[in-house]
Amino acid sequence: MRFDRRELAGAVADVGVLVPIAVALIVKNGLSPTAVLLPAALLYLAAAAAYRLPVPVQPLKALGAIAIAQGLGSDAIAAAALLMGAIFLVLGRSGLIDRVAVFFPRAVIRGVQLTVGILFLKIAWGLVTEPPAAFADAALAAETALPLALVVLGLALALKRYPVALVLVGTGAVVMLARGAGAADLGPSAVAFPSLDAATFWTALVVLVVPQLPLSFANSCLATADAARVYFGERAEPVRPGRLATTFGSANLLAGAIGGMPVCHGAGGLTAHVACGARTGGAPGAIGATLLVLALGAGAGLGALLAAFPLPILAGLLASAGVLHIGLLRDLRGAGAWALALAVGSVGVAMNLALAVALGLAAWWLVEAARRVGLVPRNA
Repeated sequence: MRFDRRELAGAVADVGVLVPIAVALIVKNGLSPTAVLLPAALLYLAAAAAYRLPVPVQPLKALGAIAIAQGLGSDAIAAAALLMGAIFLVLGRSGLIDRVAVFFPRAVIRGVQLTVGILFLKIAWGLVTEPPAAFADAALAAETALPLALVVLGLALALKRYPVALVLVGTGAVVMLARGAGAADLGPSAVAFPSLDAATFWTALVVLVVPQLPLSFANSCLATADAARVYFGERAEPVRPGRLATTFGSANLLAGAIGGMPVCHGAGGLTAHVACGARTGGAPGAIGATLLVLALGAGAGLGALLAAFPLPILAGLLASAGVLHIGLLRDLRGAGAWALALAVGSVGVAMNLALAVALGLAAWWLVEAARRVGLVPRNA
């Protein structure tokens, strides 16, 4: 593992996903700041040790978005984390995900990655055009925030060979500390064990877990393992879908036990880390250690502190990750593969990722069956 400037720049490249969801869960849903960051910190450290590559850690995006939109309390979120943890720990340890993964063609995986890239761009757009009310930049006009975010995007793409993400996040951190200095109370925030019953688990299952399952299966496991192979070749052999399911499943059992933020891996986060310079486990190790210090050393004032981070920087970094992630489609060959990937991505963004993957798989295997009986040319 290395800890040079490029690794440190890659370490902070994915804060555009982490910070907005973490702040919303703290401010709107009442989660303990220490409980929010602790599972992410420990999973990053575990990923650094287990994979020795910049394997990312992100909030469960669909689950988090629904919980925030519906104002669900910490007990329902904790129950969802426990369910997600148990499901993916079983799928990972049993080897079922690895056996299923071989039936997913590259074009369908690229469609999933296209979906994630476009969703990153949509989230980035929303951060500057409809800023979350909890942030200090909430009153910043889109006419000002959007050009600033575009400047950040341009710098992140044009200077990706250099540790520009470290400079951008460092600038944002200085602004954050200047704005939120009075809120930077030392020490961890209180962590409470959730109060759970059958009704809470049922609500969590129906409202939060079911919408999240296909995204975690396709993106956190299959697409992340695929992206790791694209970027690192044989070095990515340990980054298998089953191991990914096991590591983030275990972290969610912890998150549920302490009423924290549910977490996962993600192919878009991997692209963000790699694009900004990360090549080893040093990047997840560095960001994991930083989050651990924040969770235990400044958790009492962390909600207000994170909300002071400049939104244009978060949006620009998130958008750059989205653009670069869409670039994974460049290795597709043939009009049929491109058409399938674009179709999966379009349905995934417009409707539902589970439906997109199901339709993509059905189309792929129908065409393969037609090839075998000679109805479709082999090179079509």
